[in-house]
Amino acid sequence: MFRGDGRAVVPISASMAADDDKRLAAEAAMAEVVDGMLVGLGTGSTAAHAIRALARRAGDGLRIDCVATSETSAALARGLGLSVRDFAAVASVDLTIDGADEIDGGCRAIKGAGGAMLREKCVAAASRRMVVIADGSKWVDRLGGAPVPVEVLPFAHSFVARVLEQRAMPVLRMVDKAPYLTDQRNVVLDCRFAGLDPAADATWLQSIPGVLGHGLFLSEVAAAYVAEHGNVTRLERSRGTG
Repeated sequence: MFRGDGRAVVPISASMAADDDKRLAAEAAMAEVVDGMLVGLGTGSTAAHAIRALARRAGDGLRIDCVATSETSAALARGLGLSVRDFAAVASVDLTIDGADEIDGGCRAIKGAGGAMLREKCVAAASRRMVVIADGSKWVDRLGGAPVPVEVLPFAHSFVARVLEQRAMPVLRMVDKAPYLTDQRNVVLDCRFAGLDPAADATWLQSIPGVLGHGLFLSEVAAAYVAEHGNVTRLERSRGTG
């Protein structure tokens, strides 16, 4: 089957919940994994489905090593019997599989709801190929409906928030009435842009002292597997898209 825009669709079933679609997208992405790979593990509920799917394939004899983008993902992977290496000692990764908060038709994404966008970007940059898995609600015509997470050095939190107010509405992420801290012990400002210009705003964010990373992934994602109502659509980045 093919969509009207020519993209291939793999029919799987008629009506499933979003979590089932996340699982189906994760299982479809397993076609990217081959024996002997070093695989980057993303963070979040969708990435967790990929970790479980990888563990099942490893149980069937697939030989892979992994690096994880968060302590949570590392713990889940090790608990399922996967071999997790320290990324600090890794120079390159064969394939990374991760989720997204939003992804458009050009494979540009907003990530970071799980709070690991800085580590995720490091692993993505080290990867020969990165694929995103998502349910259909994350597939958008234009990025910007979801907030852009920005990881900030706590020392510069107030200054960075004031600068971000020039273009966005930054909100300090909180958990149990305390600032949320990433695995690097940094804070996160979730930023809503009135009219997000992905390329220009990414460049601007990177220019602010105290900003350590952000959730705009504009060139890292090579392909996406998006499942909606049991149908999985595979998107491949066009050459020159960035």
